[in-house]
Amino acid sequence: MAGLIKREDIDEVRSRTDIKEVVDGYVTLRSAGIGSFKGLCPFHDERSPSFHVRPQVGTFHCFGCGESGDVISFIQKMDHTTFSETVERLAARIGFELHYEDGGTGPNRQEVGRRQRLLDAHKIAEEFFRAQLLTEEASTGRKYLSERDFDRAACEHFGVGYAPRGWDPLLKHMRNKGFHDEELKLTGMFSEGNRGIYDRFRGRLIWPIRDLTGATIGFGARKLYDDDQGPKYLNTPETQLYKKSQVLYGVDLAKREITKNRQLIVVEGYTDVMACHLSGLGTAVATCGTAFGADHIKIARRLLQDDGTGGEVVYTFDGDAAGQKAALRAFDEDQSFIAQTYVAVEPTGADPCELRQQRGPEAVKELIASKRPLFEFAIRAGLKKFNLDTVEGRVQALRASAPIVAAIRDSAMRPAYSRELAGWLGMDIEDVNRAVGAAAKRAREARAPGHQQPGYDRGSRPAGDARFAGHGQRGDGQQRATGYPADHGAAGSGGGMPEAPAPAFERPDLRDPVTRMERESLEVVLQQPGLLSAEQWQAFYAARFLAPVHAAVHDAVRAAGAAGATPAQWVESIRQEVPDPLRPFVSELAVNPLPANSEEGLAKYCQGIMNRLFDLQITHQKADRIGQLQRMDPVADPEGYQRINRELMELELRRRALRKD
Repeated sequence: MAGLIKREDIDEVRSRTDIKEVVDGYVTLRSAGIGSFKGLCPFHDERSPSFHVRPQVGTFHCFGCGESGDVISFIQKMDHTTFSETVERLAARIGFELHYEDGGTGPNRQEVGRRQRLLDAHKIAEEFFRAQLLTEEASTGRKYLSERDFDRAACEHFGVGYAPRGWDPLLKHMRNKGFHDEELKLTGMFSEGNRGIYDRFRGRLIWPIRDLTGATIGFGARKLYDDDQGPKYLNTPETQLYKKSQVLYGVDLAKREITKNRQLIVVEGYTDVMACHLSGLGTAVATCGTAFGADHIKIARRLLQDDGTGGEVVYTFDGDAAGQKAALRAFDEDQSFIAQTYVAVEPTGADPCELRQQRGPEAVKELIASKRPLFEFAIRAGLKKFNLDTVEGRVQALRASAPIVAAIRDSAMRPAYSRELAGWLGMDIEDVNRAVGAAAKRAREARAPGHQQPGYDRGSRPAGDARFAGHGQRGDGQQRATGYPADHGAAGSGGGMPEAPAPAFERPDLRDPVTRMERESLEVVLQQPGLLSAEQWQAFYAARFLAPVHAAVHDAVRAAGAAGATPAQWVESIRQEVPDPLRPFVSELAVNPLPANSEEGLAKYCQGIMNRLFDLQITHQKADRIGQLQRMDPVADPEGYQRINRELMELELRRRALRKD
């Protein structure tokens, strides 16, 4: 059975993995000082690099958009993998064997090896198909693509290929690459007859279907020749890799744009995805021979970060009866999203590929811009079923439509659509309001005594996320105390009493020299803990920080105890101790370049910053003692008066010693 990865193994994978080496696979990094690197942020568009990586502390932070975290959260955000999947991938990368809690097990090594073998086979097959598209035989396929305004560059970008006519061209190629028939049967690329296996795809255009990481896991094939007795589109059957209810064509190319723009466009075909992307709509994906269902929604929610703070899903359907039926089927899944859902219907029945071909990219953009809320489409489509010229028809239509209006998540929009519905029906607004209110009451009673559906009422959602403006409210997906995220199944992550609201933090004003000095001292403590002596650590623990955000980090440093075995573990332990909204701020402190050009200069800078901090603390302490003296009667308490004077003298001697360093 699957189990929780042991915390010490997670820490080991985190500390052993070179974050710079991993980030280098996504971002071009350049030196930004001692032990620091920077590049253009992969999470938002920018012209000047503000994305910093500090390998020594295993942390990244973007000073532009606020994204931050460690190597695990970086992969999670880039590839949209779960925490467990990410740790397992990184462990495999460094050859580290993971251990699991409660006798649980991770991925079976034999199973992992078999999966990798299948992935390798798909990669080789994709290369074969792409090469075949350039052959003389594939001229029919190239003509089909050219007629739809897809040039060679577009085909290469989407990996379009061609499967030759004949029974075994791919089979021979795979055998020559060292694959055996038994393992080829598992790929779904071959059919089996009395004489053995043969190519499943023959004389067809081929589109590779990839997962979120960009690995090819299946293929979609379009018929080209009249003598082909097969279906118009033929996809890979269900395999260990390919589950049609869990894949979205184009998601590997669209995932970054989806996350960045908080938009997902769902179209119906491979060429529609190509047309949208080539028209500047890089958030388009398509299902593969099945309706957009619950498993697709799980993928979409991860990409959209569907947390109620924005985002939209746009379905495109033809204006015919089949298109309307598909849109209404999508409406049934609508409550799974917190994001707003829309439908864009082309009245002429043209799909995005045809629109681009006939009227250019702007027509595709206009189609998406014409989107209407999905619930509005569902209401209008439902009204067509009733005879609104009769009293009975209008009442029946109201009964059918009221639950849809009641289910609108944005509470501010419900009254507006109640008025719209009243106008469409030609009925009194009070009658419609009563029907909508009754439908809402029935829905609440149906849910009781269970919990409210996620996102049912966007208007009732607590504000909570704007607790520390400008510092990546999305966090890094890890859970405090145990180190496990919610999807990792940590005990105690659900149920029970609701959590107390997190404290609010404001970004400190660094124009204040004291506030700036506090921040600089925290940067030193996080980045160079080894440069502090035991005496300096004691002085730091006793220091008083005035800015609330700095005080919270100072408290976390004290709670974390002694510096960890590695700088990365040290920073991570502090990140785990601060309130969730401050984790990006800890990452920011950990990666902000320190102004030094040599190791000697770095040590001198750190010593100077800490001395300034301690000097300030002495000033605070002296002010406290002087205040005490002013309130005391030296005659009534001569011993106390002398003791405070001695403390003042000791503080002054400490200040002078600091200023000599």
